[in-house]
Amino acid sequence: MRASRSLALAAAVSALVAGAAGCGGGESGKGGRTPSAGSAAPGAPRTPAPDAWIPGRVAKMSVAEKVGQLFVPTFSSRADALTKIRKYRVGGLIYFPGNIGTPARTAAQSNALQKASKIPLLLGVDEEQGIVSRTPFVTTFPGNMALGATRSQADARAAARVTGAELRAVGINLDYAPDADVNVNPRNPVIGLRSFGSDPALASTLVRGAIGGFQEAGVAAAAKHFPGHGDTATDSHTGLPVIQHSPRTWERLDAPPFEAAIAGGVDLIMTAHIVVPKLDRSGDPSTLSKTVLTGLLRGKLGYQGVVTTDSLEMAGVREKYGDAGVPVRAINAGADQLLMPPDLPRAYDAVVKAVRTGKITQRRLDESVTRILKLKQRRGLFQGTSADPAKAAAAVGTPANKAVARGVAEHSVTLVRNDGGLLPLKGRKVAVSGPDSGRLQAALRRQGVAVTAPGSADVMVLTTVNAGAATASRIRALGSKPVVVAALGRPYDLDSAGGAKAALATYSSSRVSVEALARVLSGAVKPMGRLPVPAGGKPAGHGMAYR
Repeated sequence: MRASRSLALAAAVSALVAGAAGCGGGESGKGGRTPSAGSAAPGAPRTPAPDAWIPGRVAKMSVAEKVGQLFVPTFSSRADALTKIRKYRVGGLIYFPGNIGTPARTAAQSNALQKASKIPLLLGVDEEQGIVSRTPFVTTFPGNMALGATRSQADARAAARVTGAELRAVGINLDYAPDADVNVNPRNPVIGLRSFGSDPALASTLVRGAIGGFQEAGVAAAAKHFPGHGDTATDSHTGLPVIQHSPRTWERLDAPPFEAAIAGGVDLIMTAHIVVPKLDRSGDPSTLSKTVLTGLLRGKLGYQGVVTTDSLEMAGVREKYGDAGVPVRAINAGADQLLMPPDLPRAYDAVVKAVRTGKITQRRLDESVTRILKLKQRRGLFQGTSADPAKAAAAVGTPANKAVARGVAEHSVTLVRNDGGLLPLKGRKVAVSGPDSGRLQAALRRQGVAVTAPGSADVMVLTTVNAGAATASRIRALGSKPVVVAALGRPYDLDSAGGAKAALATYSSSRVSVEALARVLSGAVKPMGRLPVPAGGKPAGHGMAYR
C-alpha cells in the first residue's frame, strides 16, 4: 500500500509538471485569491474584480520593467537602494538591521524609496520574531516554538498582528514569515526554534493564525520553506541539505502547514534550498526544481500566489549553476520573486537575455509579473504606501503590544518535570547560574523570591541555551542540592537534564520570556505550556501544572 501510494504520487507529480506550466496560473486559484467577478447572480451587473486592470498593465510593460519586478535585493544605503530602483526597476527591497534606523527614520526612508518607484515596492523584512529578528525596535515576542507551546491560534494571530502593525507603521509591507517547517530533527541547525513544533496539525493551525494576523495588519505574509526544511542536520546557508522523505512522508508531515497556508490565502510561499531525492531525482535544490515548484506546489496543492526564492546568496542554491544560471532556472522551475541575488546586475542581465532568446518565454514572465502586481493590489499598495514618520515611534512598543507579548510568553512556559513538588520556589532560598542568570535573579527578586549565594541556597536554578549534552555535566557540577533546569533556548537540552528535580522550557532567552519564567518559578503565574516537540523524555503535548 505504501509503495503503490508513493508511486502514484510520483506519477501524478510528473503529469502535473507537464500540464501546470501552461495553465496561466496567475489569474485565479488558491493562495491570496480575489473573488471572481463572474460569481454575481444571473442577470446582475458584473462588477470588475479589483485587479482586473493588471493584465492590461502587464501587456504595456517592457521586458526590462517586467524583469525588474521579479527582483528583491538587499541594499547598503538609501543611495544604493535608489540606484537599484531607478536602474533595474526592482519590484521590492529587503531591510536588514544595517539599513534600519529609528522608527521615524525608517518610515521616512520607506517613503523615499516608494516615491522613487513607478510601481509600488514590496518592502520586506525577515521578522519571524524569536531567533530571527531584524527590526530592533519592534515589540519582542518569544518566537514560533514558544507559540507552539501555547497551542493557541489566537496567540499566533495576535503576535503576528502586533508585529505586522509595527512594521506597517514604518512602511514595511511584507514580512517573510511565518516559518511553516515541521521540526522533527533535534539537530536541525537552521530551523529549530523557528518552527511551531513537530506536529503538522499544530503547525498548520498556528501558521494559519499567523498569516491572518499579518494580513489584518496590512502586511503580506510568506510561508516558508517549501517543500519543508524541518528534518535536516545541514544548514542551507552553508551547504546543500538532503532530506530523504518519501512522497508519503512528505504528504503526512511536511505538506499540511503549506496546505493550511494556501487555504488561509497566504501571499507568498518561499522555497527551500534543499534536495529531496524521493520527490525529484534531478539532484537540484527545490528552488530550482520544476517538479517541486510547478508540480507539487502549483499542481498538487493548487497554489496560485507568488512563489519567492529563499535568499540566492545562500550556498545551498549557488553550488551547482552559478549566479547567472540560478535566477533563470528558478523562474523556469516556477518561482516568481528572486530574493537577494548576490550580484544584481549579473542576475538581471541573465534573466533579460533569457527572455529575449526564448529560454524564458514571454508567457512565463507575464505570469510572474501578474502574480506580483496582484499581490501588491491585494495588500493595498496601489492605493497608498505612505508611512507617517511623526507617528511611527508611538506605534511601536506600546503598552498594549507589550501586554500581548507578555501573555504569549506566560502561556508558553512549560513545566516538564517537578519531582517532589519542588516548584514553585517561594519560601526557599535560591541560587541562579547559567546564561542570563543576572536577569533571572533580578526578575525573581521582583517576585519576592529570596535569591542568595550557592552556599546558602536551598535550591539551585540552572539556565541553559542550546547546551545539549553538556547540560548533564553542568547539573552535576552544582553538587547535591536540588536543581531546577530552565531551557531558555531549544528544549532538547532537557534530554540531558535527568539529574534535575525540576525542568522547564521557555524556548526563548528574551527579556519577556525570562520575566515570564520568573513569574512561573515564583508561583505568581501557573505553567500553561505544553511541549511542541518531544523533549526531556516526554512526548510532544506534555505539560504539567502546579497542584
